[in-house]
Amino acid sequence: MSHDLGTIQVLLNGKDREIPGGQSVQDLLVSLDLRPELVVVERNRQILDRNRFPEVTVEDGDTLELVHFVGGG
Repeated sequence: MSHDLGTIQVLLNGKDREIPGGQSVQDLLVSLDLRPELVVVERNRQILDRNRFPEVTVEDGDTLELVHFVGGG
């Protein structure tokens, strides 16, 4: 569960974005209507293990790249 810590600035897929502080990566993905099991997250040039999404807190100044996989055929 996230705690209200005001807002923080992050670089999300190349764009400056203000988001609520205290969120985990999992919280951020859910707030963006993304399914965590279908997203690869790079945080500050490091690929995050999907199992760690709930425990990794997004910090002020983080650079995040989200790659969402879409099925099709």
